[in-house]
Amino acid sequence: MSPTAANRERIAIEMRVTARHLFEHALGESSIDRAFERHISCERGVLRICEDLYDLHSFNRVLVISIGKAAHTMVSALEIQAGDNFEGIVASSVQPSSQARGFRYFHGGHPMPNEESIRAADAMLRSLGAQNASSLVIFMLSGGGSSIAEKPIDDEISLEQLIATYRVLVHSGAPIAEINTIRKHLSAIKGGRLALAASAARQVSVLVSDVPDNTPDALASGPTMPDTTSGEDCYAIAAKHRLLEQFPASVRELFQRHALEETPKSDDPAFHRSRWWTVLSNSTLLEACKKEAESHDFTVEVDNSCDDWDYAPAADYLLERLRELRKTSERVCLISGGEVTVKVANGGIGGRNQQFALACAQKIAGENVTVLSAGTDGIDGNSPAAGAIVDGTTLERAKSRGLEPESSLLAYNAYPFFDALGDTIMTGPTGNNLRDLRILLAY
Repeated sequence: MSPTAANRERIAIEMRVTARHLFEHALGESSIDRAFERHISCERGVLRICEDLYDLHSFNRVLVISIGKAAHTMVSALEIQAGDNFEGIVASSVQPSSQARGFRYFHGGHPMPNEESIRAADAMLRSLGAQNASSLVIFMLSGGGSSIAEKPIDDEISLEQLIATYRVLVHSGAPIAEINTIRKHLSAIKGGRLALAASAARQVSVLVSDVPDNTPDALASGPTMPDTTSGEDCYAIAAKHRLLEQFPASVRELFQRHALEETPKSDDPAFHRSRWWTVLSNSTLLEACKKEAESHDFTVEVDNSCDDWDYAPAADYLLERLRELRKTSERVCLISGGEVTVKVANGGIGGRNQQFALACAQKIAGENVTVLSAGTDGIDGNSPAAGAIVDGTTLERAKSRGLEPESSLLAYNAYPFFDALGDTIMTGPTGNNLRDLRILLAY
């Protein structure tokens, strides 16, 4: 290896390390424990949630409902900040390391619901229906909640048919907001229907958001919030993505008859005693990453323009943006939040972050560019990785190992490719979910 080639490889390794550090730092700074420490406290029986105060002595019962990938972490953080005098229900796709006293636990499915998802939803509806005006219900919601707790609105829809519907939606290539619009109208608990079940009680929702900041009712398909979408939206989305012929018969029939029940809106009395607070979101993550990148002498820009874009045009857009920034600065860090979409056809093992990274690898060969894309929940698609990292040396290193990036990309089989190179991002389930983070470095 020539001195020039050796120096290039050394710099590439350093930048891969830097990109991993930026991701891990942002993840650590955006932890649920830190967010609850900032926003939740309890002194002398008075619970503070952001700007609201609740005198716990004035309620006959306080019920906690925690749903999502971060459900366990949020219950633990609540106990750290406010004590262990709560009871309730926890539904998560992650097994708890320990269980809090007074809570019932359900191991729901993700990305597809399972029997425990149905049992969790039934338990929530029963518990919420027993509350009265002297009750306080604390909802704690995080990403993945759409499938983790679920019950079809129509008894004619079986669990198998519900799973088939979810599979059609997840693989449709539709943005998550559109997917959740349909989920809400097919669910007995989504789209504000949990709040409807608890309408007699005072309610507050604590949100760890994996949806765009301007659409909080999309989080976990909005079980506690007024729904801004409609049945008519569902019919339009189904037509746009040609979903009807793919839906199972029981769901297709509801759409054909335009028989979807409308979800509760903002003027519904169920929301008159409700409050909602976002304590963590993708913007928290991006800000932490930005500050750390600046401390490493990068010129930093945040660009979320490609949120919900297909992965291929998103890769083109961000790389072009990076190259433009590189013209005026020697070291550039472009940060992008949100999620890209992948319409999978007969896929292998991988996920949207690894698919995006592999698409970038083919476009930056030989350049002084590093790209990391990873999910904050630690799980990318059906792989054990959170995401992957690529740079100008990726294709060269792959070729030396007999790996074929183009065939891996076309087969949606990115994980084995990156695993063989040692370029996967492995965190394991993080107990958090703040959407994805893409870090692009030019140097």
